[in-house]
Amino acid sequence: MTLDTKAAAPERASALAYFFLTCTALCWGANAIFGRLAVGEISPMLLVALRWLVVVMLLAAFAKGAIRRDLPALKARWGYLAAMGALGFATFNGIYYVAAHSTTAVNIGIIQGAMPMFVFFGAFLAYRTPVTGLQVMGATLTMAGVALVASAGSLARLAAFEFAPGDVLIVLACVIYAGYTVALRRRPPVPALSMFAALAGAAFATSLPMVATEAALGQLQWPTATGCIIVVLVAIFPSVIAQTCFIKGVALIGPGRAGVFMNLTPVFASAMAISILGEAFEAFHAAALCLVLSGIWLSERGKAGA
Repeated sequence: MTLDTKAAAPERASALAYFFLTCTALCWGANAIFGRLAVGEISPMLLVALRWLVVVMLLAAFAKGAIRRDLPALKARWGYLAAMGALGFATFNGIYYVAAHSTTAVNIGIIQGAMPMFVFFGAFLAYRTPVTGLQVMGATLTMAGVALVASAGSLARLAAFEFAPGDVLIVLACVIYAGYTVALRRRPPVPALSMFAALAGAAFATSLPMVATEAALGQLQWPTATGCIIVVLVAIFPSVIAQTCFIKGVALIGPGRAGVFMNLTPVFASAMAISILGEAFEAFHAAALCLVLSGIWLSERGKAGA
């Protein structure tokens, strides 16, 4: 009986990790839907600022003990944390929500699914991470999928480099977030929750001049009642719940296995865009999604030393 219990423990841990990581991908996929729903309800930079303000308030209320304990270590790397919060949380989301004004949630989800490939390129450039033939093939397939979405399946538009502004912005946002992800290798040795709190605080501080610029350009829109609901939703689901679930999932099965679940993000985003927003899912979307997911699968299979 004891042996059976011990044998079952890893299976239970894996099952729990799968649940946490699936929730993470679902929440990140939902962010594309929230971005589209926010159009006309709240301006993008104000959404970013209020999102991180709510997150900071929640963390201050429920994680202040952990933050106080790790404060000396966080202060020692304040420059790094400020840059990372500005890059990965504030700038990424600012561009993301601006892009939602000129592209669909389906496109956002599929292009965002290419994120692992941008991380792959970043890791190679920054650390000369070994590259295999399968990884190159995978990267090529994934980039082909992104190009297919951005050109709406039109070879003429692709040849003329005619892409929707929102799609180009999502690609830029993915490149920025990939840089943030690659730089995480040099993170300070503090628990993930405390680091998340520091990054969220930096993101809120960074978002304030972004809001000021938005106001100076005459583009600031205070939230409607729906906009206020969206602020709460993006603070809770893509932020607190997604990050908490991701931390727990990685702790249970490790980052390598956990990363595979992020491939579900474009699937969830596409499904929710169709069912909630009523967006069309064209043949080129299906082809692009297959290319992106196949490319990521090939890249995972071709990891050096696998």
